[in-house]
Amino acid sequence: MADRETGFFRGAGGVIWEMDLPLPEVMADQLTKGYLTRVAEDGSPYVESVAEEEPGVELPPAANASKAHWIGYAVRVHNVRPDDAEAMTKNDLIEKYGPR
Repeated sequence: MADRETGFFRGAGGVIWEMDLPLPEVMADQLTKGYLTRVAEDGSPYVESVAEEEPGVELPPAANASKAHWIGYAVRVHNVRPDDAEAMTKNDLIEKYGPR
């Protein structure tokens, strides 16, 4: 039996769960929107095992990206609470957080 691949994710209240990868669609959507954050097993920030590019500024999603991607962008880059971003329309997110 092959080893299954898992990841650790922090949710609301700081609880850390180990979940099978790839994530089910509902959980992947929660990750995209910022309700879940991938972390290391000990709760420290998750670091990809491959060499990462130099950190830079995250660009906003394309205008035709899903609302979930816009929510995640607002949460990660602009520190918006996920519930507040979710309450906005996609057009509101683009207008407020899109390119100027």
